[in-house]
Amino acid sequence: MRLAPASLMGRTALVLVLAVAVVLGTALALFVGNRGEALSAMRGRYAAERIATLVNLLEDTNPEGRRHVVRRLDTPGLRAGWGVMPLVPEPEPAPGLPSVIARKLAKELDGREVRVILAPLPPPPPLPGGPMPGGPGPMGERRGHGFGSGGFGLGPFVGGPALQVSVRLADDSWLNVYAPIEHGDSLWQPRFVFPLVGALVVIIVAALWAVRRATRPLAALAAAAERLGMDVNAPPLAERGPNEVRAAAQAFNVMQGRIRRFVDDRTQMLAAISHDLRTPITRMKLRAEFVDDDEQRAKMLSDLDEMEHMIAATLAFARDDAAREDRRPVDVAKLVQDMAEDLGGSYDGPDSLVAGVRPLALKRAVANVIENALKYGAAARVGLRRTDGHIHVVVDDDGPGIAEADHEKVFAPFVRLETSRNRDTGGTGLGLAVARAAIRAHGGDITLANRPEGGLRVTLAFPVG
Repeated sequence: MRLAPASLMGRTALVLVLAVAVVLGTALALFVGNRGEALSAMRGRYAAERIATLVNLLEDTNPEGRRHVVRRLDTPGLRAGWGVMPLVPEPEPAPGLPSVIARKLAKELDGREVRVILAPLPPPPPLPGGPMPGGPGPMGERRGHGFGSGGFGLGPFVGGPALQVSVRLADDSWLNVYAPIEHGDSLWQPRFVFPLVGALVVIIVAALWAVRRATRPLAALAAAAERLGMDVNAPPLAERGPNEVRAAAQAFNVMQGRIRRFVDDRTQMLAAISHDLRTPITRMKLRAEFVDDDEQRAKMLSDLDEMEHMIAATLAFARDDAAREDRRPVDVAKLVQDMAEDLGGSYDGPDSLVAGVRPLALKRAVANVIENALKYGAAARVGLRRTDGHIHVVVDDDGPGIAEADHEKVFAPFVRLETSRNRDTGGTGLGLAVARAAIRAHGGDITLANRPEGGLRVTLAFPVG
């Protein structure tokens, strides 16, 4: 099964939709990445500003009151502590956001030593009074990081990314800060997804509408070409749309006009030839009447009659009356049944089947095929059925059939396969040519097939009008 649509509209729409999806996905990925970086930078700057403010505040507070100040400023988003040991042991900040914050803090704090890392938040230290390494410090508390509350508002952030900052104060004590980095709200929420999906749907609908509008002239051109194949006098194609479409429509109309003029010129030429030949044929008939030999006179008159019949048949074929007749609802079953019975054949099919056809052209085609079957095949069994929106008229005979290599040859004008048919039959060799022209004027065709049990099967198939 092919995944790509078969129509030009489907393929163009698929390319447009995929292109829109790729562009939209790329833009969304870039937006999400830039949004994350922007949020991180914004939170980092905010944390740096708060830390700088806290450092300045502690510098202006005496050592006895710093513990109280730190406890009051300790919040879930910024865990602060004061002690004699730095939280960050490494003197060099890690690249990226920690480096940016370290430079910003060093600039705002007049070059104080600042240590910054970005690492998962560790479990909170023990409560005051518990065992801590290092013993008592100069500030009257144990040698720890100076956090006074175990897990003070940090429970949800433990194990998550956090900025860990240590700033050396003027008295060589350290301000230690945990600043958890939150990821922020997910973009995949109704307030974001619904407008995104809505925009995508609008773009797809607009693309489909634009593609349909752009490819509609191609469908009209195909329909006009099909119509021209059945009727050379069909109305011209509307010349509207983009420049390329108008140019194609103009070229098609010019071609149709040339074909129409060619057919009209051919018909006029044959009509003139027919008219000019009738006069000498009439004079020859008059002169033949004065021939004393009855046998020779009869042969001459017979030859002249045959010439006149050939001229009339040729003129009728050249006029192509089948293509000039209008379609109208006709009971095709009754028409075919009457033709079969009137000409001496048999009929097998429905009693009624109404369809839009050109009745005179269809009669001529069916009559020619039945007459050929009776002449060359000694029988004509006519069947009628409707299948898949097409009408099939099938004529079987009991003759010798036609070699498969000659199945297409017999439809050429004036071709008679005397070696495969009865040599005693007459005709101009235009029967099947006229029949095919009539059926093709209905949008169908005629096919030949040799039956396994013997005889020829001629099938006239055309769409239901």
